[in-house]
This record gives sequence, C-alpha cells and structure tokens, in this order.
Amino acid sequence: MPRKRRSQSWTELKQAGNERFRAGQYGEAVTLYSQSIERLEKSGQNNKEDLAILYSNRAASYLKDGNCNECIKDCSVSLDLVPFGFKALLRRAAAYEAMERYRQAYVDYKTALQIDCNIPSAHDGVNRMTKVLIDIDGPSWREKLPPIPTVPMSVKESLAQSTSLASTSQQNGMIENKKKVPGPEAVKKAKALKEEGNAFVKKGEYKKAVEKYTQSLSQATEVTTYTNRALCYLSLKMYKEVISDCDEALKLDSANIKAFYRRAQAYKELKNKKLCVEDLNSLLKIEPNNTAAQKLLLEVQKMK
Repeated sequence: MPRKRRSQSWTELKQAGNERFRAGQYGEAVTLYSQSIERLEKSGQNNKEDLAILYSNRAASYLKDGNCNECIKDCSVSLDLVPFGFKALLRRAAAYEAMERYRQAYVDYKTALQIDCNIPSAHDGVNRMTKVLIDIDGPSWREKLPPIPTVPMSVKESLAQSTSLASTSQQNGMIENKKKVPGPEAVKKAKALKEEGNAFVKKGEYKKAVEKYTQSLSQATEVTTYTNRALCYLSLKMYKEVISDCDEALKLDSANIKAFYRRAQAYKELKNKKLCVEDLNSLLKIEPNNTAAQKLLLEVQKMK
C-alpha cells in the first residue's frame, strides 16, 4: 500500500503561500494562506498574532490581484485580532484608495503615521488623499472625515522595541515574516553608506555608487536604496540587475513609483514590450498624471 502523505502544518502552508506571493502567483498564495488559516484555527491554538499575520498576508495577495473588497475584509479581521497593525492599515488604505473611498483611506494612512511617523507610503498616502479630498469637499474636507482613532502609547512603545526605521519602510505590498531586524547602529551605518552612494550618483560615478548602495543593503534593507541602485544599473546598462532591484523594492513597497518606472525602462531596453506596458499601467493606476510614464508608454506602444 502507498504511504499516506503527511498533511502540511499551518506554518508549512504559510511558507508555501509566501513563496507563491514572491513568485507573483497571488491566486495560489490566497489558496495556501486560506488553508493555513483554517489549519491554525482548527488547531485550537489561541495565537492571535500569527492569525493576524496570515490574514494580513492574504490581504496583500488580494490587493495584488485587484480584489480590494476581500483585501479590506481580511485587513479588518487582522486589525480586530491585533489592533493597529500598521501593515494591515496600509494595505486596507491602499484598497480603500483604489475603490475611491478616500476618506477611509485617509484615516488609515493617518493612523499608520501615528504608529510610526517614518513610513514613506503613509506620508505619500496622506498627501494624495488630502489633495483629492480638498478637490471633492473644499476647505471643510476635514469635517467630513470619519473619526481618526488615537493610537495608545503602548502600541508605539511595543513597535519601537521590536522594529527599526529599516523594517518600518517595509510597506503594504510585502508579506510578513518573523525575522531578525537590524539594530539602530546597523540602520545608522546603512543610512551613511546610502548618502555616500547618493554623492557618487551626483558626480556620475555609478559604479562607486553601486558599491556603496550594496554595502548599505548589507546593513539594512531600505526601499530607496534599491531604487537608487537600480538607477545606477540603468546608467550602466545592467538591465537584469535593474529588474532584480526593482523586484526587491516592490516587495517592500508594492506601490513604489520609481521601482515601476525603472523596471519598465529596463524592460523597454530588453525589448520586453508586454512587461514594460504592464509596469507602466500599474504605475499610472497609482499616479494617473505621471507625465514621464505617459510619455514612455506612448513610446513603447509604438514598438513592434
């Protein structure tokens, strides 16, 4: 008789979901996260934190697939389990924004900033929503907002103990895993190395800039370091490296304009019209009036 196959644990299903997510197979990731959630809930383990991460990860998959309603539902469940989870807030905000529910998006972006004021996508989101709401509601736009919850100091203190500036830049498109985060000294060193890289870019010394950015990333991962290095690789005509760095940047921030644009530029140079157009369309969904992307899209559409 054939041996009965051992059923996968919830952690194995979660890891398989993470792998599918990273491979861009979001529908399969949803299925695996759903199985993991079911397995964990049936186990009787009252682990709210792990369940919250699973729901938040599944929400990220839904968001990538354009299923904003399900993303919002999963983020809300995640936030019920662990209130003020900033990744769930950012993902729900992005889904609200995509559905033109701008007031709710503003509230979630603003709440995330209360938790950590160093989240670039939350700052960008608040700025975008403010402009939109002023256009819609005029000077009294704030009066029409839903209540913005006050984040308890204990939540901020807990986050400060468990994470750092580098990890807080991991935003709404990234799935969550428990892993070691860089300490304050590593983050400080990474920032200094990135600044050295920026100085080389200004001088047009792209190879030296790449070295500094690479050293910076060995200390702490940060989305702008990846997009800066991608810019250097573009100048050096190292297009596969551009794509790789932009992939990493988009894992950290699924709505990163520079990553979409630079990856599109690389695909154009590699004559991959289909993927180039996909990236530019993704960018224009986020920022419809981006003239550089509009111009590049017109150029690429004329390619044979």
